Amino acid sequence: MTSPILLLVPILFPLLGALVLPLFHFESRNKRQIYVGTIVVLNTIFTYLLLWYGPSEGITLIKLTSDFSIGLKIDGLSKVFAGLVAALWPFATLFAFEYMTHEKRENYFFSFYTGTFGVTVGIAFSANIATLYLFYELLTLITLPLVMHSMNEKSIKAGITYIAYSVGGAAMAFIGIVMIMTYGTGADFVFGGVLDLAKIGDKSNLVLLGYVFAFFGFGVKTAVFPFYKWLPMAGVAPTPVTALLHAVAVVKSGAFAIMRVTYYCFGADFLRDTWAQYVVMTAVLITILFGSSMALKEQHLKRRLAYSTISNLSYILFGVVLMSPAGLVGGLTHMIFHGVMKIALFFCVGAVMFKTHKEYVYEIEGFGRKMPFVFSIFTIAAIALVGVPPLTGFISKWNLAYAAVETGKVLPAIGVFVLLLSALLTAMYLLTISVRAFFPAKGFDETKLAHVEDPRWYMTVPLGVFTVAIIVFGIHSAPLVEFFTRIANGL
Repeated sequence: MTSPILLLVPILFPLLGALVLPLFHFESRNKRQIYVGTIVVLNTIFTYLLLWYGPSEGITLIKLTSDFSIGLKIDGLSKVFAGLVAALWPFATLFAFEYMTHEKRENYFFSFYTGTFGVTVGIAFSANIATLYLFYELLTLITLPLVMHSMNEKSIKAGITYIAYSVGGAAMAFIGIVMIMTYGTGADFVFGGVLDLAKIGDKSNLVLLGYVFAFFGFGVKTAVFPFYKWLPMAGVAPTPVTALLHAVAVVKSGAFAIMRVTYYCFGADFLRDTWAQYVVMTAVLITILFGSSMALKEQHLKRRLAYSTISNLSYILFGVVLMSPAGLVGGLTHMIFHGVMKIALFFCVGAVMFKTHKEYVYEIEGFGRKMPFVFSIFTIAAIALVGVPPLTGFISKWNLAYAAVETGKVLPAIGVFVLLLSALLTAMYLLTISVRAFFPAKGFDETKLAHVEDPRWYMTVPLGVFTVAIIVFGIHSAPLVEFFTRIANGL
């Protein structure tokens, strides 16, 4: 049997590699790329070996009190999140190798970029709420320099906003953790929750208030309305950073934490049909429509995708707060599929900015004729995100709508209408980009596009892989959905 101590490897290995990276004076960019690429690929291999063959038992690293410890363990939910992170990180790194040739301080960038991999795996492997909270805060600290990488006025302002929102969210989440520790049987994650009803007695409203604080606290990283402002502002960071912030590491960590708090701490049975459920579900539905509406009016390419992320993160949370196995299946499905679709969209936009230095929707007219690969990928990912079958977005949105209808309740039914309206808005704010790129206005002067072309394989290979995933997992999603169903039923 595999030793539980090996759970530390995919956390510490990239952190140590990142720590010593600034000490090296690489003779060439290629040598640094080999160093970083080796760490990332090996860590992906370590992670997947643990997900397949890892220990069933956890490990306690630090015993703080009799009920409070720092520990690691892999369960079904861990496998979903860690699997997503480990699958996308190598391709994101390959894209970053090309993109960062136009940026300064590459050692500095790749140090924090690589270290973030380890911290995110730490969140996935957390055995209890204390460990998750520790790595959650470390994630804020290690990604802050990435947001502020350019060190200009905009990036510094974005970094200040990011840290302010994150610290405020952490404070709110801590209130929820106090409720768990006070009225629970322990801090370890247990499917169904750890609350002791005998301890709660007539204080259920107080405990429910603690859940609401925890939801919005962790929800800051998922940009739940009204705590969304930091996410569009973070778009000033280099595209490899915003892609990870908006598609994988930071925002998905927030969604993952809310899944843990809802199903493994407070418990869906305790929360279902309470005022707390209605409050958080209402906030989620407002966020879906708000994000889609703001994306439609936004002309900056990356900020448009940022608002799209705000909306789609609340798709995930809508599934979570349905407080049902089918809802959790829908949330998990969209967490995985949105990660693939959105990182593809961000990398397409990043490729455009890298090759042309254009940042706005109205500036990319006719680009599809000179960058056919990039804009074909963008269009496929956009159609998928709208929810057109047989691509991935359809599968996840179908699961969410099915779970909502299955409840037979009014607010979830309103949620289905919100999903449909948001899908229409998504088609409008994404496909208009494709139309503008492929079908310029009559009389358009193509000589203006002499400098426009598809990027090198560093960027096109990741885009190609993501597109294959969007298609294949859309057509053949049954094994994944079956796995998510087992997790959602506590198996």
